Amino acid sequence: MKRTLWPVALVTAALTAALTACTSDEGSSASGSTSAAESSPAAPTSAPSDRPFGAGCAQIPAESLAGMATAPVATAAASNPLLTMLVRAVTAADLTDSLDSQQDVTVLAPADAAFQAVPADTLDAALADVPQLTAILTHHVVQGRLAPDRLAGAQTTLNNDTVTIEGSGENFTISGDQTLTGQPATVICGNVQKANATVYVIDQVLKPQNAG
Repeated sequence: MKRTLWPVALVTAALTAALTACTSDEGSSASGSTSAAESSPAAPTSAPSDRPFGAGCAQIPAESLAGMATAPVATAAASNPLLTMLVRAVTAADLTDSLDSQQDVTVLAPADAAFQAVPADTLDAALADVPQLTAILTHHVVQGRLAPDRLAGAQTTLNNDTVTIEGSGENFTISGDQTLTGQPATVICGNVQKANATVYVIDQVLKPQNAG
């Protein structure tokens, strides 16, 4: 009887030891997996920003940005310290009501520095010639409300021509052959929301395609 039971006892002990070892290994493996998962940082998530961008935005008081979001574009421009000369030009061309009544447009708004870069005689002549001034101003208004990821490309303007914008992300330019000074234009404050428009402030005045 003892001879019969001794091998059985050995087999049973061996199986028990093996099962214990397997259980221990599985527990260690699971524990290691959990620790690794806990120690690994979560994958970052990103979404396109719907906030204004650009160094020039710092020149616009925060309360002005907040207030302008609920006003139509021409009226809102009057509260923007970067756009006092644009407001003067829009008023001279009697376009305030027309721009405020537009629905879902994109405005490439020349900053004061853009107008100051134009030779004084050229600027004065444009301000005095309402048809020419109207063509210039409506050339800065693009059909459709464009988010930054849709801004680049050849865009149709309210002057029935096109303006070609290059770039991506938060860096956009317009070539010098499309400006009154011949210098490339840069977006200095972009994605500014108005009640009826998205505004990109630029540092040059654009030239309509049919202008000399």
